[in-house]
Amino acid sequence: MQRISEKSFMVTRRHKTMKLKKFFSILFVLMLALVSGCSDSSPKETSAKEKKTDLILATTTSTQDSGLLDVLGPEFEEKHNYNLKIIAVGTGQALEMGTRGEADVLLVHAPAAEEELVNSGDAINRQKVMYNDFILVGPAEDPAKMKGLSVPEALTKIIESKASFVSRGDDSGTHKKELQLWKDSSLDQKSLGESYIETGQGMGATLQIASEKRGYTLTDRATFLAQKKNMPDTEILVEGDESLLNIYHVMQVNNERHEKVNAEGAKAFVEFMVSEETKKIIKDFGVEEYGQPLFFLFE
Repeated sequence: MQRISEKSFMVTRRHKTMKLKKFFSILFVLMLALVSGCSDSSPKETSAKEKKTDLILATTTSTQDSGLLDVLGPEFEEKHNYNLKIIAVGTGQALEMGTRGEADVLLVHAPAAEEELVNSGDAINRQKVMYNDFILVGPAEDPAKMKGLSVPEALTKIIESKASFVSRGDDSGTHKKELQLWKDSSLDQKSLGESYIETGQGMGATLQIASEKRGYTLTDRATFLAQKKNMPDTEILVEGDESLLNIYHVMQVNNERHEKVNAEGAKAFVEFMVSEETKKIIKDFGVEEYGQPLFFLFE
């Protein structure tokens, strides 16, 4: 058997050791690259799945019941990194939420009450968005014989005939308007006694109750048209009076008074509501389904 010299053995051993070192060096580099690759992809994945910030919108039930926010809500969320949480209540409750800092942004329709909120410093950046009108609706047979009359004449007929009148009774913008109409007509709605029914509910529910009771009620036109298919025997009886104008404003809750308010998100929503793109959506909303827009824009 051929013997390997000590020198040859040492050379061979050194050669193998160098190979092993080279192998482990390459393996180390590959593992480092793999770890680095995982580290690089992690922020990108987190960024892509970044959780949206909540933005609380307190608004009137009429914007919700009309279906407008079903269109505008997703549109806003698609353009901004916010999760829009819509709380649809009466305007009075929505404004109260603003006073307590429990909402970030408001979309309401009670101008006098809104101005009080702005004057108190609880709301800022108040902007006109749109308008429609209030209407007096009731059963097609019209027992009070008020169709086509002025608002004061129509309300007088309701009092005289002791017909049922269904009020929201919830301090909403619509309720505030109704009470103002009675007052301006120098009439006391409470004189109707049990025929004056307060639901304490939103516009959609109040319309349904008025329909069931064969009574009259005040509603915004948008909600009525959206709900009309559910109450075919209810008709518009009084409309077009200047006192029935219904104006909507959007405003931020003031973060300087309420530190938990999402000021950036509220500002983004106000800007979204008065943008040209949103105006186009509002202008066309309802035309295809009802043959007329449910809301109008200010020139």
